[in-house]
Amino acid sequence: MPIAVHAQTAASLTATQSDPRKLGWMTGFPPPDDKVIRFTDSDYFAFPKSRWTVCHFRELMPTVGVSRGPGAAVPFVQRIDPGIDAIRFTPLGGGGAMTWQQAFDANYTDGIVVLHKGVVVYERYAGCLDATGQHGAMSVTKSLTGLLGEMLVAEGVIDDNARVETIVPELRQSAFGDATVRQVLDMTTGLQYSEDYADPNAEVWTYSAAGSPLPRPSDYKGPRSYWEYLKTVRKQGEHGTAFAYKTINTDTMGWIIARKTGKSVARLLAERIWSRMGAEQDGYYTVDSLGTPYAGGGLNAGLRDMARIGELMLEGGTINGKRLVPKTAIDRIRAGGDKAAFAKAGYGLLKGWSYRDMWWITHNEHGAFMARGVHGQTIYVDPVAQMVIARFSSHPTAGNAANDPTSLPAYSAVAEYLMTRP
Repeated sequence: MPIAVHAQTAASLTATQSDPRKLGWMTGFPPPDDKVIRFTDSDYFAFPKSRWTVCHFRELMPTVGVSRGPGAAVPFVQRIDPGIDAIRFTPLGGGGAMTWQQAFDANYTDGIVVLHKGVVVYERYAGCLDATGQHGAMSVTKSLTGLLGEMLVAEGVIDDNARVETIVPELRQSAFGDATVRQVLDMTTGLQYSEDYADPNAEVWTYSAAGSPLPRPSDYKGPRSYWEYLKTVRKQGEHGTAFAYKTINTDTMGWIIARKTGKSVARLLAERIWSRMGAEQDGYYTVDSLGTPYAGGGLNAGLRDMARIGELMLEGGTINGKRLVPKTAIDRIRAGGDKAAFAKAGYGLLKGWSYRDMWWITHNEHGAFMARGVHGQTIYVDPVAQMVIARFSSHPTAGNAANDPTSLPAYSAVAEYLMTRP
């Protein structure tokens, strides 16, 4: 289900002070009453509880697996570079210089891996996470849904110029009916839908209720699944004119994928990518009351496996010598989308960027592109530097504008550093 973002009443706590191990959440058999976190608690994902929850979704709610298959994992070569911690950069907006090591805690990082030319040169964990654990990827999930969608477009399974209603007739009367698959993939649909969590009347709360797997109150009359909610979305504005980041596009794309392939995004991701990329761990998705995977933000996985997704993107759809994704699909993602449409969204820190297939394209001199999720989840791919950064975080503030100033320049600084190495 969509993650509810509550008021961050304890946001003044530092990364060290809010460490879930230090605070003792869910420790003991059973845990003390004041250290218990339940899915039925309204603050189960409020900071600082969220720093435990991000690693334990499958203990709180129903999920569906993403199998890595029966084969052996393909381990990364490691050549750790201790010099990375000392790399300095200036945060966006000014202020004093900061080191990579300082940024780790400033961004409430739970784990980060840096690959250079396919080799692990940096790896560090904190908070609830270690190398064997799993963490919520949040909206990084969207980029994997977009990747699956673009794969199917490249293979001719989906026509991205087709209207959604021709694939999913159930959406004919909704705002999505006359949108094209391409407009859904690039989030240029015109939808009456707000994801402003500060607004108690925003549509995201109805969507959250629809996606909840919990029993409904006896007087509940609203939609009871993601699919039921999507049929109710009304149009606002014209499709194809402006980028607007709205999660319901991704779950609509998940429905399109399921209808065209007969497989959920969880099953398709496992069959086409996860079981073939040498993954170390199974992944999993949270699901609604029908068992529908949350295509817009429900993936949970190990950090090294997220780095493998980045390496797959960096290498144009191949990994470990195997082609998993058509090169044309990767090329289309890396080329980016409509910059003018993106600019209308007003992201002050992302000027000159675009959005394509649910990936964020920087259009900087390195051609870097990203998968991004709330609270700091990241896959950052820099083709010129041959670098991938995968990060899991539990920042107190959901929006990436809170961590971008100490993340984006840090990624660029590491890229420049790595390009000086042999």
